[in-house]
Amino acid sequence: MPVGTVKRDGATAAFFNATARGELLIRRCEACGGFDAPQATACAHCGSAELAWAVARGTGTVASWTVVHGRAQGDAPAPRTVLAIVELDEGPWLQVHLADVPPEAVTAGLKVVVGFERPEGGEAVPVFRPA
Repeated sequence: MPVGTVKRDGATAAFFNATARGELLIRRCEACGGFDAPQATACAHCGSAELAWAVARGTGTVASWTVVHGRAQGDAPAPRTVLAIVELDEGPWLQVHLADVPPEAVTAGLKVVVGFERPEGGEAVPVFRPA
């Protein structure tokens, strides 16, 4: 199932410029060096607001997940979408769409890697797949 369309704004421009290049950005604290999720406004480790963008490796591990069941259309089976919480190798946790893996094959600890999808008319968005 394709991801929804998102649009950039002033706060997300750098993030989406990077996704268009195939890079996943996260936040890095300039005070303590800790890593945080892209939406962070202060460091979770030391509380500093001195955050800069950093390119993440784009690899991580599934910590938790859920399956969203859609409605069946005609004779087609109901679509199932896996939404997961992935712990990046740098430490932050991200809520992500997990693609190319059947829901019954997802397990805690599954190694994943980021890829990018660009829905029509939207920005490139990160989507994780089994490594």
